[in-house]
Amino acid sequence: MKLSLQLLNYPSHFVGSTSKYRPSYEVRFNPTLYSQPSSFLLQANGSDASTISKKVLILGSAALQNNQTTSPLSEVNTIGIIGGISAVSTLNFLDKLVRWSSEGEETLPFVVCSDPGLHKKLLFHEKSLVSSLKSKEYWNKIDTTPIMENLIRKITFLEQAGARCIVMPCPISHAWHDEISKGCSLPILHVGECVAKELKEANLKPLEAGSSLRIGVLATNGSLQARFYQEKLHNEGFEVVLLDKETMEHTVIPAIKALHNKDMEGARNLLRIALQVLLVRAVNTVVLGSDDICGLLPQDDPLLKKCLDPMDALVRSTIKWAKCIEKEGRDA
Repeated sequence: MKLSLQLLNYPSHFVGSTSKYRPSYEVRFNPTLYSQPSSFLLQANGSDASTISKKVLILGSAALQNNQTTSPLSEVNTIGIIGGISAVSTLNFLDKLVRWSSEGEETLPFVVCSDPGLHKKLLFHEKSLVSSLKSKEYWNKIDTTPIMENLIRKITFLEQAGARCIVMPCPISHAWHDEISKGCSLPILHVGECVAKELKEANLKPLEAGSSLRIGVLATNGSLQARFYQEKLHNEGFEVVLLDKETMEHTVIPAIKALHNKDMEGARNLLRIALQVLLVRAVNTVVLGSDDICGLLPQDDPLLKKCLDPMDALVRSTIKWAKCIEKEGRDA
């Protein structure tokens, strides 16, 4: 089943409350600018299109610049989403958010801000950190102020649009979580905290008698340098197991390079080796800490049963937050 969505506003800022749909879709952009929100019907292409129809309110950035004081969405559990490192990763997050939260025909209200300019900046830093064997030196010498300022502008935009909570389906964006949270009136879910709390609630048992609970973290240098997965897992009492530098240099980094060169089989084989290295060290679960790694293995690969996609944990935490806030509103 394919869904076709045409956006008549650009850049891609849109809000909506959609009904349940399946994850195969295509998106077409029409860069015609409008100063007021327009609403369009989103429906399936195919014989069963009548069973899946939904309305999405498309909101261009110009709408918020025309002295618009009323937020498009007023629900207390409205979720504000800052797009990931690509439009595809953002849509994957939205797909899971819609499917996993759907009850009947309705799902959670959300606002999405997807900025190709921000995507390029984040992707540049991600690739630079992957290719650099001295990520600490690289991270310390670059000026990331423009990215932080960009993220803060996105938060302001989403808050004006009615968001009551912010989520970022992009691992590297969370490297600036502390900085962008300062002075922000909205909660910003931290992917590392979502992962750590979910694993804590799973009541895992050590695989070796007398040892501590071990969680492996497999990610690019960028995510590892930010240290948010390790810190949050340590705070919940887990022992964090990382790949040594030599294994990183011979498996993860060339796997990402192979992926970018469209050598899928080579990239998958290298990733499997990296995962096995962690699993033989008696880790209960391996956290896959980057978008490239998460989407690399086929869904039926048995190794994925021992892995956790942080974006899945972020989706579940987002749904839990939204439903908790909604319940508090009903009980008030």
